[in-house]
Amino acid sequence: MPTLSIAACEQLVQQCLERSGAAAGQSAATARALVAAEADGQTGHGLSRVASYASQVRAGKVDGRAMPSVRRLRAGALRIDAAGGFAYPALDLAVEALPGLARECAVAIAAVYRSHHIGAAGYTVERLARRGYVALVCSNTPSAMAFAGGRRAMMGTNPIAFAAPAPGREPVVIDMALSQVARSRIVAAQKSGSSIPPGWATDSCGEPTTDPAAALAGALAPAGGVKGAALALLVEILCGALAGGHYGWEASSFLDDQGPSPAVGQVLLAIDADVVSDGNFAARMNELIAVMNGEDGVRVPGDRRLASRARAAERGIELSAPLYGTLTALAERAETSK
Repeated sequence: MPTLSIAACEQLVQQCLERSGAAAGQSAATARALVAAEADGQTGHGLSRVASYASQVRAGKVDGRAMPSVRRLRAGALRIDAAGGFAYPALDLAVEALPGLARECAVAIAAVYRSHHIGAAGYTVERLARRGYVALVCSNTPSAMAFAGGRRAMMGTNPIAFAAPAPGREPVVIDMALSQVARSRIVAAQKSGSSIPPGWATDSCGEPTTDPAAALAGALAPAGGVKGAALALLVEILCGALAGGHYGWEASSFLDDQGPSPAVGQVLLAIDADVVSDGNFAARMNELIAVMNGEDGVRVPGDRRLASRARAAERGIELSAPLYGTLTALAERAETSK
């Protein structure tokens, strides 16, 4: 199977997007994020997304030439208009702006609207944690889960990611969607003719099902039952009502080129850890990591991802032959007239 360095992967993805009509800035930011996810072993948010992203640019569902803009509302508050483009350039603006505001105000927030797929959400907060900030990001997504007690898919899987700096090591990163399983696993079961385990989803009548077709017509089960549904609702409020993105039931799919922009929202929070902890954060984090490392079977969140990243940096990223063929074909296609 073909193996490419991280830099070569980024160049290939950027060329795929530019050949589909995206501007260099949008393409570069998106390529960095997708390749970082692939290197970390988060393949569902990595190179498998390139073809659908490219088709959405060609169809105009994503504005590949959008220029996100920042408006400062108060000392520690920003609104960022992703302008119907990819989420990554808008999130990059937030990552650049928030540290200065958090130094000034101790806590700073950015609300992103008219946005797209956040991808591996940990990628955004980890960059802030490397600079000494405790960070939290959430994004709503197109409908996949029902409200607690409901039957219809209304809320998204609504990922939340958190990162904290840790002295002498990479940041601690917690990154999770709020559904019991990813929708892609149910799609895979349908394609293979397999049933799904109980507890993954409900059918259109709100009844538990092991039939993947019925599950796809129904709703994914939230992680943690009613508590997971409540957290997903929290994200809809933050990203829909507060940031101004489309709610899950209003947003078009991230996966196809049909319809208008998903126009979802994201909220990113940065906290000056040293200031808020009165200078005690680093020492307290050291204690926490030491206790976790001292107990058999306990793994600090994100360590598996870091091991995958180190392998990718040393050996490159291995692509399946079909994926490599898809990417090279996209990179070599005649540039769009859009």
